[in-house]
Amino acid sequence: MEVPAKESREQTDSVPREARNLRACLVCSLVKTIDQFELDGCDNCDRYLHLRGDRQSVYECTSPNFNGLISLTDPKNSWVARWQGIGRLPQHVLEELQDANIMYRSRDMSINSFS
Repeated sequence: MEVPAKESREQTDSVPREARNLRACLVCSLVKTIDQFELDGCDNCDRYLHLRGDRQSVYECTSPNFNGLISLTDPKNSWVARWQGIGRLPQHVLEELQDANIMYRSRDMSINSFS
């Protein structure tokens, strides 16, 4: 089955365009380049993180420290899609997620989750 051109383009919009300057969203773990996050925001979380056009927020809400990449062809049905993430979000972002009734679970094993 051939994918229509528009759908095909939309599916590849989040694919990192290069292997340098990659960062992972601290909420959903989507990996993009710094420039892609600044230009387009996070495809999953931008309504809360407001990364589009704000390089400082990109640095605060993404991390260059991630281990490996996973490509998903069917993210709605993938258990892998539910188990990604690393890092610590700024307090104001955590509060906004909480206000929106979005439960955030840090997956960063380098921080003590009980503090």
